[in-house]
Amino acid sequence: MARLDSNRLRLALLFLPVTLAAYLPALGGGFIWNDSDYVTRPALRGIGGLWRIWFDVGATQQYYPLLHSAFWLEHRLWGDAAFGYHLVNVLLHATAACLLVTVLRNLVAREPAPGQQGTGNSSFLDGPLLAGLIFALHPVCVESVAWISEQKNTLSTVFYLLAALAYLKWSARRPGASLYFLGLALFIAALLSKTVTATLPGALLVVLWWRKGRLSWREDVLPLVPWFAIGAASGLFTGWVEKRYVGAHGAAFDIGLAERCLVAGRGAWFYLGKLVWPADLIFIYPRWDFHGAGALQFLWPIGVLAMIAALWAIRARTRAPLAALLFFLGSLFPVCGFFNLYAFIYSYVADHWQYLPCIGIISLAALGWEKAIGSPGIATPGPSAKRPPPPPNHQLLITNYSFQRIVPLVVICALAILTYRQSGMYRDIETFYRRTIERNPDCWMAENNLGVTLENEGRLDEAYLHYNRVLRIQPDARAHYNMGVILRRQGRKEGAVAQFEESLRLDSTSADAHNNLGSTLGELGRTRDAVAQFRLAAAIEPDSAKIRQNLGVALAQEGDFDGAIDSLRQALRILPDFAECQANLAAVLRHEGRYPEAIAALRRAVRIDPRVPETHLNLATALAIEKEYDAAEAELRAAVGLNPNYAEAHFFLGAVLARMGRIEEARRELNEALRINPGFEKARESLDRLPPPAGPAE
Repeated sequence: MARLDSNRLRLALLFLPVTLAAYLPALGGGFIWNDSDYVTRPALRGIGGLWRIWFDVGATQQYYPLLHSAFWLEHRLWGDAAFGYHLVNVLLHATAACLLVTVLRNLVAREPAPGQQGTGNSSFLDGPLLAGLIFALHPVCVESVAWISEQKNTLSTVFYLLAALAYLKWSARRPGASLYFLGLALFIAALLSKTVTATLPGALLVVLWWRKGRLSWREDVLPLVPWFAIGAASGLFTGWVEKRYVGAHGAAFDIGLAERCLVAGRGAWFYLGKLVWPADLIFIYPRWDFHGAGALQFLWPIGVLAMIAALWAIRARTRAPLAALLFFLGSLFPVCGFFNLYAFIYSYVADHWQYLPCIGIISLAALGWEKAIGSPGIATPGPSAKRPPPPPNHQLLITNYSFQRIVPLVVICALAILTYRQSGMYRDIETFYRRTIERNPDCWMAENNLGVTLENEGRLDEAYLHYNRVLRIQPDARAHYNMGVILRRQGRKEGAVAQFEESLRLDSTSADAHNNLGSTLGELGRTRDAVAQFRLAAAIEPDSAKIRQNLGVALAQEGDFDGAIDSLRQALRILPDFAECQANLAAVLRHEGRYPEAIAALRRAVRIDPRVPETHLNLATALAIEKEYDAAEAELRAAVGLNPNYAEAHFFLGAVLARMGRIEEARRELNEALRINPGFEKARESLDRLPPPAGPAE
């Protein structure tokens, strides 16, 4: 027995390296899709940002303050280095797998009730440990572990299992209230990481029914009433946030109850199928269309009900299959179609939605295997428990021992290989989207996002092709918008205007489309139309400093200098460290002859970003007008230090030096300006006006 315990310990210690090895390709990956919505954005990185994470609903993509606090801390530790986030996710997943082993062993280690017989477990790989390893290495978990955004899954599951362990220990012994309230606190922590964990109290009742065969209102249900209330409140609040801030509303979500039942029924079979045979896993699965599919599609939900009924009929022999199925379906309930989730616009199913639910089926399979090979670790009720065990057949025991070692190890190795291969999909963002498109050619989201990736790399023609493919699949405002951005970058401004206008016809609420259309119209000289677009963009996103700045610049071009100054000052109230806006405000103030204010704005711009030679030049010219020649010289020398081939800076430095009476130095700077730009007529004229060099003394 000591040797067997040692083997189990070694296997338990292998959880971390085995999991790390399986996820090795993902560890070297970067950020994908919406990771930027979860990794702490600049506005939230200070101490004040931590306050906003907890008390400003809408400051983060979803109101999961404990999750975003974890991201906030991680950003303090390693900034924007993706490796750290990936490593934490793998560690959390391995921890969840170890906790699953602990919870299951806590359940199967109980003393058998009267009329039951528990047998010692002499297997090399017991059921709980097998369940933990399968969970750690099953490829359906890859999406949750390799995708940084889904740290909400791994973190919340750790709290979920800790809460379950605390409650089950309290329920078994009732030693006092401390374990109960510890479990409740951990449950709340799980909810603050991801609301799908609201299903925990229901899962606990299922586990208690499985263990005891009945439920007592006073002993089992009543203690969990506060848990149900907290979970329900959390779920309702998250549903409101999903609709109000994430965008889970509109035509894509206008589906009736019958269709939602079809989503739930087909989804249940889909997830079971991927657990049993994890082939062709995709980040975005095709979105099912239930229109015109006929009455046969109702066999999906009917089949689920039939399976529940069949397992209910055999509950006297074994309750485990029904308990596992109820756990699975109950944990899927928040994402099975009855509540709107933003991701439904892409697909009704996703691998990361069964990260927590799959625990039930995996545990059933592992513990069922242990029982089937003749070394059950669970005290199982039934008449057979009263029968004396048969005499040992040593040949059969040896055969069973070898069989029970080989089969689980083969399964675990196969799962590890599949997970390693699936993790490779996440090694870089281009591979991620190309793999998704290969397996789901109609995935317009992947086509669009691959286009964005290629565009960011300067591969504009390739990106344009992918945006065109999006439009072949369906009309899409974002694809038109992205095509407009490319055309504008290529100088094809009239075409860009047409694309932005088509994007706004499909979605008039896009501030980015209004803003870019305004910028393009401004470049075409249509400043009045540009002002109108910037005003529409500012109405949609009143807190956008960039839009306010663009509006200010356009107003200045229209001759409305008071309006321009007001808009630029609004932008700076939103983002005080906006160096470009400070420089634009200074330009307008200079035009209005308000040089002291312009100098103050330019000084702020230089302080914010001292690396822009043009800002130093503009500050120097304003200082020279105010006859602050020493300060102007310093700024001009800073400009030529940043860009030695900056002809204008050399010219103005020569002019300032001439005003200061330093003629020879001025001559050198003007000659340098002409060397850099031989056609610089102003520099030549200034050089000609200088006194001739002094001749040799007689």
